[in-house]
Amino acid sequence: MRPNQTTGMPLSKIRVLDLTRARAGPTCARQLADWGAEVIKIEMPADGREVMGGDRHGFDFQNLHRNKRSLTLNLKADSGREIFHALAKETDIVVENYRPDVKNRLGADYETLSNINPRIILGSISGFGQDGPYGYRPGFDQIAQGMGGLMSITGEPGGGPMRVGIPIADLCAGFFCAQGILLAIIERHTSGKGQWVKTSLLEAQIQMLDFQAARYLKDGEIPVSAGNDHPTGIPTGVFPTSDGHINIAVAGQVIYERFCNALEAPELISDERFKSGDLRSKNRVEMNAAIGEITLTNTSEHWITLLNDAGCPCGPINSMDQVFADPQVKHLKMAVAVDHPILGEFEIVNQAIKLSRTPSSIRTATPEQGEHTDDILEELGYTTEEINGYHTNGVV
Repeated sequence: MRPNQTTGMPLSKIRVLDLTRARAGPTCARQLADWGAEVIKIEMPADGREVMGGDRHGFDFQNLHRNKRSLTLNLKADSGREIFHALAKETDIVVENYRPDVKNRLGADYETLSNINPRIILGSISGFGQDGPYGYRPGFDQIAQGMGGLMSITGEPGGGPMRVGIPIADLCAGFFCAQGILLAIIERHTSGKGQWVKTSLLEAQIQMLDFQAARYLKDGEIPVSAGNDHPTGIPTGVFPTSDGHINIAVAGQVIYERFCNALEAPELISDERFKSGDLRSKNRVEMNAAIGEITLTNTSEHWITLLNDAGCPCGPINSMDQVFADPQVKHLKMAVAVDHPILGEFEIVNQAIKLSRTPSSIRTATPEQGEHTDDILEELGYTTEEINGYHTNGVV
């Protein structure tokens, strides 16, 4: 029997076969699992190597693979592919991030799967697309950050290219693939057919450039790194205080004047260098220096309270411990507990989306390798003798 903890959840009737590894693919499958899908993580049988990446009991692995079941299966063996295809007959979604040639060899390509199950949806994440000049290349987040333009607009001016502090291309590709899969599920209600959902680290990174890419595409303007200053909204950036730093974000003339009055610095309004948005952008170094002299005279908390009360966006620059100690973050329940049979109880990152009637849930910790293999095979109708034989022969 399939697990029943997901009754009433948005994806409770959806089964997913997760063939992914690294980060982008597991992120996609995690999104589906957290919203109630039965996600069966297919791994190679234990051979002393960790094939999914990282320490299985480490923080990253535990955060990526919660709410999944684990089936060990050797897709290179004929019997392993037969079991996989038997599962595919009863599955809604397959997620993979193999290179295009690999999935064909393993029988995990869309043509093969759709012949087995016309309703199946295949979600594929690659580095640079399923074909084209770079379709054969292996993908890696930092490579996509560089190729996709992000590193050229990140960092201090003149400081050279800089990657961001999270694997944003991996994560966004995973989120976009999950979104595409959900769109395909909705469309299937009309057509009765599945389809192939494709994205890549490069495409995800470019879409996330958003207005910076639009600046170039529409006006031909090539953005450059601006450090902590916002490219267009001035003054927006990091300012020193007597006990640290704060972020201030001021957009538009009305908020700028409100901001200056809150600082008790009306001269910044009348100063010829700062009278308009274009002038403030042109003279941002002088303006930021003038603001910094004022903010240095009091604490971060003083300015955060004063400016927010005046309707000017302002906030702290938190370290990770401060993030999760913040009362608003606690209120939003962005850290959620999970109970692991070996590791005990610890917290992982919660979903950012909240649904009023059918919320996501963290039901189970990341499984041990092959923890559910025998149960899943029994659900497919295999006998104990057959299952034991598969173990003996290294198929599972």
